[in-house]
Amino acid sequence: MKNSVWLTICVILLGLLAWSQMNSQMQTVPAQAPAQARVAAEEDHPHIEAAIKSLEEAKHHLETAAHDFGGHRAKALDHTQQALNECREALKYDKK
Repeated sequence: MKNSVWLTICVILLGLLAWSQMNSQMQTVPAQAPAQARVAAEEDHPHIEAAIKSLEEAKHHLETAAHDFGGHRAKALDHTQQALNECREALKYDKK
């Protein structure tokens, strides 16, 4: 029971970390910027890139965590890897 509470708290904290990193990395392009500069900024994907960074950090934390979570740590690690794969595929799919 205590382990599942600890794991839940860690997931919530990692989510908050990811959210704060995404907010701090948001880039805005002024309306008066040339059209070419706006297009270049729109093709950047700071949210996806921040999510990848956060997921990589979460994966590291899960890999180094204790292994006595009844399989839930391993399952979270698998889901984290799946999320990383999906984010990377999303960047490949982007039509630049």
